[in-house]
Amino acid sequence: MANRALLALFVVAATAGSLSAQAARNDYADPKNWLCRPGQQDACAVDLATTIVAADGTLTREAFTPNPNPPIDCFYVYPTVSTDPSPNSDMSPGAEETRVAAGQAARFRSQCRVFAPLYRQVTLRGLMTGLLTKPGGTPERTLAYGDVVDAWNYYLQHDNNGRGVVLVSHSQGSFLLQDLIANEIEGKPAQSRLVSAILLGTSLAVPKGKDVGGAFKSTPLCKSATQTGCVITYASFRSTIPPPATSLFGRVAGDDMMSACTNPAALGGGSADVHAYLNATGTPFLLPAAPQPAWVAGKTVDTPWVSAPGLLSAQCVSNEHGSYLEVTVHGDPSDPRADEIVGDVMSGNQPNAAWGLHLLDVNLTLGNLLDVVAQQAKAYAAKRGSR
Repeated sequence: MANRALLALFVVAATAGSLSAQAARNDYADPKNWLCRPGQQDACAVDLATTIVAADGTLTREAFTPNPNPPIDCFYVYPTVSTDPSPNSDMSPGAEETRVAAGQAARFRSQCRVFAPLYRQVTLRGLMTGLLTKPGGTPERTLAYGDVVDAWNYYLQHDNNGRGVVLVSHSQGSFLLQDLIANEIEGKPAQSRLVSAILLGTSLAVPKGKDVGGAFKSTPLCKSATQTGCVITYASFRSTIPPPATSLFGRVAGDDMMSACTNPAALGGGSADVHAYLNATGTPFLLPAAPQPAWVAGKTVDTPWVSAPGLLSAQCVSNEHGSYLEVTVHGDPSDPRADEIVGDVMSGNQPNAAWGLHLLDVNLTLGNLLDVVAQQAKAYAAKRGSR
């Protein structure tokens, strides 16, 4: 099963030597060093047709058309997916890199030009030995971060041309973009171009009761879809499986700090249905596809994507378990759809509560994120036009 495949990736021990932090810098003028760039036939130029599975079992096809003249850009940094045997990945994309870019970033082409650099990320093997999260950092994380900085600087110098940009990331990508914002954007000319930052699957420190401070000095949390220069961030967990004390997400150090949570479906607060775009196979896009039960018994879904209105809702909660996006699956006996979603990291036959719905962080609210980005792009343009 797909979840067991993931478990196999996460438990493998690191055995190979490290790439040197002094490795040669990548040339981001070379199109081969980008997973996605405008005008290329690449990981983001894929079939995004979706089957909408209604609560009465009706199937409706939804086509996807990229915006031929998007007003803004998106700069996407992908999560930990590399199965390369060394602690840092090489610069040859495998199926895992192209699959996750297609699953998480490609749909943003409806709102922006998508730039997704390849980078020498800390691999799944490196992750399991603490090379990404070790206090004080590691040469392996420094190498990955350096690549992202180089790609960002190349984009600014050669592609941006004064356009607004949304930063989009998940997991390791969010760790690296958090550093990029703090070190390369805040207090610098690039901050004026920041439409928003979507940093998912991470724990972003913010003072309790405040929208700014902690991880960032001047970049607040987004509280409405017309707010720009702000951050959308969360880590998702099932309402039935809250994060334990050993959770990897939803907690930060410091009694006066909390892990930030902003719900793209309700940035002002409260619970709302989420507009998820899920893999039609039922398997998270971070994993190889595996057969899953039909979305509706006796009916065939013939698109790569599925959307199931009303099946999921979410709200940000802060309690003894942490601060996180609580996701509820609404199983109804009269609803002919599958009343469950696949997205847990499994330990044996049980969900590993510490990881929550990490594999689905992006796709759970992808439709909402696209709606927010569309409104933020308009607000950004209006703000720039008023100057």
